Amino acid sequence: MSNTVEDLQTSGNLGEKTAIFQHDRSNASRFSSPSLIPLRASLPPSNALQNKETFCKKNRKSKEGEEMLSASIPNPFPELFSSTVSSLVSDCLLPWTKRNKTQVIKVYNEDNTSRALEVPSDFTARDICQLFILKNHCIDDHSWTLFEHISHLGIERTIEDHESVIEVQSSWGMEGDSRLYFRKNYAKYEFFKKPLDFFPEHMVSISGETNGIMNHSQLLQTFLSSSTCPEIHGYLHAKEQGKKSWKKFYFVLRRSGLYFSNKGTSKEPRHLQFIAEFSDNDVYSLMSARKMYGAPTDYGFCIKPTKSGAARDLKLLCADEEQIKTCWVTAIRLFKYGMQLYQNFIQPHQKQKASPMRSISENSLVAMDFSGHKSRVIENPTEALSVAVEEGLSWRRKSCHRLSSHGSPSTSQSPTSNLAIHKCQPWFHCKISRDEAQRLITQQGLIDGVFLLRDSQSNPKTYVLSLCHAQKIKHFQIVPLEEEGELFFSLDDGHTRFTDLIQLVEFYQLNKGVLPCKLKHHCARIAL
Repeated sequence: MSNTVEDLQTSGNLGEKTAIFQHDRSNASRFSSPSLIPLRASLPPSNALQNKETFCKKNRKSKEGEEMLSASIPNPFPELFSSTVSSLVSDCLLPWTKRNKTQVIKVYNEDNTSRALEVPSDFTARDICQLFILKNHCIDDHSWTLFEHISHLGIERTIEDHESVIEVQSSWGMEGDSRLYFRKNYAKYEFFKKPLDFFPEHMVSISGETNGIMNHSQLLQTFLSSSTCPEIHGYLHAKEQGKKSWKKFYFVLRRSGLYFSNKGTSKEPRHLQFIAEFSDNDVYSLMSARKMYGAPTDYGFCIKPTKSGAARDLKLLCADEEQIKTCWVTAIRLFKYGMQLYQNFIQPHQKQKASPMRSISENSLVAMDFSGHKSRVIENPTEALSVAVEEGLSWRRKSCHRLSSHGSPSTSQSPTSNLAIHKCQPWFHCKISRDEAQRLITQQGLIDGVFLLRDSQSNPKTYVLSLCHAQKIKHFQIVPLEEEGELFFSLDDGHTRFTDLIQLVEFYQLNKGVLPCKLKHHCARIAL
């Protein structure tokens, strides 16, 4: 990557390289209109422009004039035209990217709020993400991602960190509504951490494989090395060209491209028919596979030519399970970009090691006790931990008391009024539906531990924990229990009780308990 946030910060030229400004809805057209061309010189007299326009029209009628116009426009009337006017007309005929080093793009959030940016033409997707991370004071956990969303086709894909955003935007046609979205994607590089979860054994074949067993590092090396020949195979539903029907075929994915067999599961060359290769194609997920394309399942994806935005050019495919779809999409990304993806994965971690965020070692911090007349250092680790827990509970009680004393009259008498502090937590999403919760978690990555909390729609007095495990989203009801005038919350019918939702989340972040996995990544929304 040519430009990183750390490099921009140390050099002190972040303000020179790009500028972020709030998108004004009233002036939206001046950012989106491709016909606005900045004038670089003062305009000539009106009669001179009319004569010049007449001359251009006459030349367009002849082949010789077209050749002259394509190369350069001469100045036949030097007494009427100055060199400034001639350079102005020639400058307008040059491509936009050659006349300007920056271009305006618009980036959307999950709630469809947007912000416009003026960025250099060589800015990558990672550069854009770093700018928004700095602007919104987000924690950079290497999961922030830029997405390409094409609404009229109902497709979306992750823009790889090294890709040029201007090039992606230039491939959009005038029809439809194409957008850039900024949000988290925890699954973006998860296959580098747990490749065996992304590539089921029955779907992967590798030439020269010993005993049919591969470990974590061997599987990664197979996909990253150009000398090996991994292969993904299995059944997929495919939409027939020009028809509404879908048929099931046996597909084979190799470095050379995607094929399907016209005779069962045969992989003989005479039975394999070529579908697409990936140097000039990208893989997208179908956002509404059933509704828009009549797919048999919701796990749809497609192969789209990079320079085409027509629905007829899409190769529509559909898997029977989310894990199968994820395997195909991930393998296509690896075959297309190879080692570049691995470099994108390790680069932020290398940068973080080179320039640590903290200059103070955690070993220099000690636990202190200020409860007595004299302060003292707590040397016993067990005592230090208990004091920290007690301070956390005390702070929570005080915060809840302040909230309840300034709360609304309708909730001031409710037992739950002291527990309203959870509403300001990033993992709490208030009154969203079950489908909306599933959509948010799916967008931010179907990996173990992605979660959010929300109000229950079926029971107003309870809450729901929505959690992703094994690429499936499960919902657990949080039941309030009242005992001796105190309110508790529980996920396991009162066996484990918590005084508030914050305590519940913190516990299951450290302990799996009755859940299939620990809470790891909260599903959060941000405002651009």
